[in-house]
Amino acid sequence: MSLTAQWSYPTAMRFGAGRIREIAEACASAGISKPLLVTDRGLAAMEITDRTRDLMEEAGLGRAMFAEVDPNPSDRNVEDGLKVYRDGGYDGVIAFGGGSGLDLAKALAFMAGQTRPLWDFEDVGDWWTRADPEGIHPIVAVPTTAGTGSEVGRASVITNSASHEKKIIFHPQMLPAVVICDPELTVGMPKHITAGTGLDAFAHCVEAYSSPHYHPMSQGIALEGMRLVKDYLPRAYADGTDIEARGHMMSAAAMGATAFQKGLGAIHALSHPIGAHHHTHHGTSNAVCMPQVLRFNADAIRDRFDRAAAYLGIDGGFDGFCAFVDDLNASMGIPKTLTELGVKDPDIDRLVADALRDPSTGGNPVAMTEANTRALLEAIL
Repeated sequence: MSLTAQWSYPTAMRFGAGRIREIAEACASAGISKPLLVTDRGLAAMEITDRTRDLMEEAGLGRAMFAEVDPNPSDRNVEDGLKVYRDGGYDGVIAFGGGSGLDLAKALAFMAGQTRPLWDFEDVGDWWTRADPEGIHPIVAVPTTAGTGSEVGRASVITNSASHEKKIIFHPQMLPAVVICDPELTVGMPKHITAGTGLDAFAHCVEAYSSPHYHPMSQGIALEGMRLVKDYLPRAYADGTDIEARGHMMSAAAMGATAFQKGLGAIHALSHPIGAHHHTHHGTSNAVCMPQVLRFNADAIRDRFDRAAAYLGIDGGFDGFCAFVDDLNASMGIPKTLTELGVKDPDIDRLVADALRDPSTGGNPVAMTEANTRALLEAIL
């Protein structure tokens, strides 16, 4: 193994119940004086959003908001948001919400001063160097779910509305300058969203831990992230007002997104095209795919999950870990198959081709081919 790698780790984080009250301080430290709060349609009318906008207004930051964000944000959302952002003369964004709102907000801040089209900055080779760094505006991220960890990420997942492919737009300066993790903001999440987002965080940790790439810091973070999900997601699911559990799940989400710098794998390679074509919830799609992907990778990851199971207090090594995942999914009503999730009449050829093009394939511990990816997808369907 070549011990050569490039590492980049997260940003300033204000963590704790009630810390949304520091939104004005966070904007000041990021150099933002006229922010646009970007969120999704579902959150736009919720009390936590109104309260945050009130705090902004009290501090002289206005209460401007853009919420035309699809569950899988698209290039059309970016185009519409950029018009609002540029016309309004804003100088930074408050990325507020779950993965869709955070990803769209980060894309707007990134594209604010660019002259090249969005797809010129796809996460391919060194395409990120095409961007004008002076044209990237600052971001304050405020997650309201505990799943994607986009608040500590340097990329946005945006759907190409023409091809229905999810694309990763990457630049190191897309990393938010300040993050506010306030578990009180997650209390209102419905049970199915608590489950889907929590299992998304778990999938990030599992895939990072499985990846063959060299990144010992991420390996440790992924392992502890799995423990936090194991211990606290059932509690958060059972009682949405359990602030301790909600807080630990916010940590797990940030840890998963930090850890997957080490790599993702077949779970995400499959769930990205499934979500793009069938509009399924990303975290729930990951959860449905996870049991079969663990078995798909078994020969390559068995030894390391034997060790992980011991740390997590799961009997039976790798096989015990797989049984735990099955039981965890079942306890939260996660469908066993993609058909049960709502994937009807899939174009298997297209899904396989898109999965093999997804950057996540490079982090899977077993090489993904047309034949084995098709077999894996059919097993999950």
